[in-house]
Amino acid sequence: MQILADYHTHTKYSHGKGTIEENVLEAISKGIKIIGISDHGYKHLAYGIKLNDIYKMREEIDKLNEKYSNIEILLGMECNILDSYGNIDINDKIIENCDYIMAGYHFASTPTSLKSMLNHCNNYIIKNEMAKDYNTNAIINAMKNNDIFIITHPGDKGDVYIEEIAKVAKNTDTRLEINSSHGFLNSNQLVKIKGIGNKFIIGSDAHVPHNVGNFDLAMKIIKEAGVDLSLIENIKI
Repeated sequence: MQILADYHTHTKYSHGKGTIEENVLEAISKGIKIIGISDHGYKHLAYGIKLNDIYKMREEIDKLNEKYSNIEILLGMECNILDSYGNIDINDKIIENCDYIMAGYHFASTPTSLKSMLNHCNNYIIKNEMAKDYNTNAIINAMKNNDIFIITHPGDKGDVYIEEIAKVAKNTDTRLEINSSHGFLNSNQLVKIKGIGNKFIIGSDAHVPHNVGNFDLAMKIIKEAGVDLSLIENIKI
């Protein structure tokens, strides 16, 4: 298997342990063609980037692209899906500086209302159908209202109706991630949606440089679900 790209990696700019260059060097050592740096959006209360750091990251990546000609280095962001309306923590500054946007639901993202705050509690403690409806609508509306390249680990922090999400992802040309750290999409989800015709991306979700390009768990899930490998855009068999 050849890894064409790993779009989901974190650095010290959010809660990763390594630098951008350390992630790049690890990707080069594994023959990866494209490395994406995608730290957490600025409205994550614990791990979000400092908004002004977006300029530093852009400048650093531009310099590293000049330094290393054997890999393409992209600046992305893993934005937080904030509520059922599909709001994510993005603004013109981020859009102008990033090469792509991912989005996912995370605990500790800034609530936009009492309802969104209660949904965090619901997902963390109660985990009922009300939360499942809310989570599903949040991801669907995020895809409809924003230009999102990848939805990260759908269903991880809160359950979702994955078939409904998959249908909208196909219509909006949004990729769904098989996350090799969290294990979502999982094999049960993939079995439910593999006939819809979605495009998938494997993400390492690396928080330390040596995990860049580590797709072991994701490949295990894909094998269990019997997913056609041609639907996985960032690997070549």
